Amino acid sequence: MQILSIYFLIFLAIVAAVNYVLPQKIRPYWLLVANMAFYASYKVAGLLVIIAGIIISYTAGRLIQRSPDNKKTILTGTIVVLVGSLCYFKYTVLLGTTIRNIQELVRGSSEFRLESILIPLGISYFLLQMIGYVVDVYKGKIDASVSFVNYALFVSFFPTVVSGPIERAGNMIPQYENLPGFDEDNIRKGILQIIWGFFLKMIVADRLGVIVSTVNADPAAYKGTVVFIAVLMYALQIYTDFGGYSSIAIGSARVLGIKVMDNFNSPFLSTSVAELWRRWHISLSTWFRDYVYIPLGGNRKGTARKYLNLLITFFISGLWHGAAWTYAVWGLINGVFQVLGMILMPIRNKIVEVFHIDREAFSHRLLKTAVTFFLFSFAVIFFGKDTFAQAVLIIKNMWLFTPWVLTDGSLYTLGIDRPAFNLMLLGLMLMVIADIAKYRGVSIPEVISRQSLWIRWCIYIGALVLITVCGVWGHGYDSTSFIYVQF
Repeated sequence: MQILSIYFLIFLAIVAAVNYVLPQKIRPYWLLVANMAFYASYKVAGLLVIIAGIIISYTAGRLIQRSPDNKKTILTGTIVVLVGSLCYFKYTVLLGTTIRNIQELVRGSSEFRLESILIPLGISYFLLQMIGYVVDVYKGKIDASVSFVNYALFVSFFPTVVSGPIERAGNMIPQYENLPGFDEDNIRKGILQIIWGFFLKMIVADRLGVIVSTVNADPAAYKGTVVFIAVLMYALQIYTDFGGYSSIAIGSARVLGIKVMDNFNSPFLSTSVAELWRRWHISLSTWFRDYVYIPLGGNRKGTARKYLNLLITFFISGLWHGAAWTYAVWGLINGVFQVLGMILMPIRNKIVEVFHIDREAFSHRLLKTAVTFFLFSFAVIFFGKDTFAQAVLIIKNMWLFTPWVLTDGSLYTLGIDRPAFNLMLLGLMLMVIADIAKYRGVSIPEVISRQSLWIRWCIYIGALVLITVCGVWGHGYDSTSFIYVQF
């Protein structure tokens, strides 16, 4: 069951309606049945993996709390099993390919093969939640969940199990212990968030994806500003695609009365790469900070070690995104940008002092925002590429300055026509306005919610008509999965 489908919306409506008419004590069991049904709709075989993981991590949490003398051994064994499972399902093919490539490089040929394995959907997400839970119990941040049902709900919650947000047990399990009743405000805000997610995905991301895919399909055929624009559009596509998914997931949870953490906070308005990563995929960034970077020593063991810890964390984060070394390089590049930013800070401060630059001036902040967005976009060139050669070719071809493509109609030959292109630009403008408002602390859903009934319904109906006509039936629509689902 694709989350981007009418079937998901019907499923959500049925689950919510039944949930609110059931007695309080029955609701957790109903939601757990719904979670398992949703997950099984993708692949029944994967259900065995997530159930096994739930049993292992739940048992580990209970044992850690009951046997404090053995808690380190239990924690180590549990992490080995969970991380080993992730490596087995996700990285077996990468291991085989790497070994074969090394043998071919040394010997000239290789017959080494490792067969591909069915990857359970969402395994990269729900295993991180399990690991975070066990570590938090070990550190005493939370008590081990007594209720198996509530813990299983935390791991398998259907709006988030496929692609996050990657939640913390301390935030979610207490909500399952006291599931709220029907609340019109939750329903209204949830629906608004879902509509916004569908808009980002179907109006903006899918059209950006057509252009990006056209250039990436034959990178040797394109040179100059067209490639440069496609690189920037790829970063925007990933943001609107995954931001759209996150909005649908968060909104769906809100319809059920569950509050899930925000995943994006206007990242492309950041003035540094470090700030961008505090605003981008927040649930994952904070997870790697708390469970990888800080355990490695964080910034507590000297400057050189801090830089090394950052690079290791971003390398692992990159590899988490995909079973290819191009993803690892993408992560590493982002880490390098952050390290360079720290190393060059004294020089930048000196330049600001000598030239009396006002760091709060609009022009200065705009320049830093533009540079940050470009650095992120440059790193993204490696994201999702099958080979380094593809990424290098795009980098090689993007620097030729051919500004006339902005006016000669070349941009309308990349898979979408002028009306679809203009609609995409309009969608991007609305996204920027929404991000600026959010950056300044203004909640557009709150503003809409305060309007009179007829204005709210005009907005609802107008948005639904736009998405239905220009999304589902519009040029550039693609019903394939969200980009981050594959991770």
